[in-house]
This record gives sequence, structure tokens and C-alpha cells, in this order.
Amino acid sequence: MSVATSFRVLVVMVALVGATTPRAQAPEAQDRAAAIKASIATNQAALKQYSWIETTQISLKGEVKKQEQKQCTYGADGKVQKTPLPGSGTPQPPAAQGSGGRRGGGLKKKVVENKVEETKEYMDKVAALVQQYVPPDPERLQAAQAAGRLSVQQASGAATLTVKDYVKAQDLLAIGFDAAAKEIRSYKVTSYVEDPKDDGVVLSVSFANLADGTNYPQQVMLDVAAKKIQVKVTNSGYKKAGM
Repeated sequence: MSVATSFRVLVVMVALVGATTPRAQAPEAQDRAAAIKASIATNQAALKQYSWIETTQISLKGEVKKQEQKQCTYGADGKVQKTPLPGSGTPQPPAAQGSGGRRGGGLKKKVVENKVEETKEYMDKVAALVQQYVPPDPERLQAAQAAGRLSVQQASGAATLTVKDYVKAQDLLAIGFDAAAKEIRSYKVTSYVEDPKDDGVVLSVSFANLADGTNYPQQVMLDVAAKKIQVKVTNSGYKKAGM
């Protein structure tokens, strides 16, 4: 999820929270929404002054199979541009060892290669699925609200927007929002690739603040428990342009 995306999500959330507020409180809700949108505009303008490093790790059964880093910055078109950093890439799997002679060793190597290829293909499916959730689609959210599948829970200055059956039957999208700070604090998706019992997917995003108070998505975690696959994306090293 890009930084800009996280704040587009917040705009949608604020609008929906206001839509679920009783009419008697409508003016107050509108004032709150206006204040939050102004805060978002200021925060997003501040973020565009920064560059940062995105580190992606893909692990299988607890072992890192791939790690790469990219330098990220906003382009003139307002979109995030990513440049791979030297020295980051895919660790090579250990050579197959076997005592069954050349034929047995070759067979084992082939099995390993097939397994690696299957994993890559599966991760492509997972990546395609994640793109359906990140960034959230305003039309899907509005459709969910119209169908009664969207709810907002508020308590002690915090609010949680929950959407059921957002992309697939039995999936769940939850966005946590700090009303006082006017910031997203959590973003979580529970879904699946093909079968909710066999290949459930959990995607979560945690947010943090820079020294000047600017809010950003610090870490994205993707877990596919059934396949023992985990993807971790960490955003760090934020620096203002020219520094």
C-alpha cells in the first residue's frame, strides 16, 4: 500500500462514518469530516516531500526465500516511483544433496525446482488477490453500505469500520481510525485465494508517525498460514528531498 493510498482510504472512511451518523448530528459530523479532510491534505502534502526505503521479505516455513529493497519517491505525476537498490535479490536455494548417484540427484533437483515454481505461481495468485483489497474501492464500500454489510463501531475516541463480503463471500475488511489524532491506526483484511478453509490470507497494515508528526504505513504483513508463506513489507529511512 502506498502512503497516498492509505489517506484515500481515510477519506472514504470519514465519508461513510458521517453517512452512518444520525441526522440530528449531521452538522457536527460534517464539521468533523471537513476538519479531517483538511488534516489529510496537509499530511499528504508533507509526505510528498519524502523519499524512503521499501524492504520486502518473502518467507517459506520461516526461512527467507527472497528479499529486496527499493528506493521510493513521489514523481511529478504524484505517483510513487520505485527503484531497486543494488545488492538486493533472491537468495539461492542450497544445492540438492543425494547419495543416489547422478540420476537420483537430478531427480531431487527437479522436484525442488518444481516446488519453487509452484510457490512462485501461488504467490502470483496471492499478489493478484491483494490488489483487489489495496487500495480499497470506494464503489465496493458504497455497495457494501447499501447492502447492509458495512458497520462502524465507535468507542473512546476510536472508530472501526468493518465490511463483510467485500470482495469474496466470507471475507472481512476492517479499518481502525483514531478520531482524536485524525489518523488510520490499523488496516486488516481476512480473505482466501481459493478456499477459506485451505488457503486463508491475512493482510494487515500498521501505521506510525515521523518526527514531524506525519503519518505513514510502517509495515505491511501478509500471512498464508496453510502454505507457511509470509510476506513482510517495511517502509523506513524517510528523508526529505535534498537532505
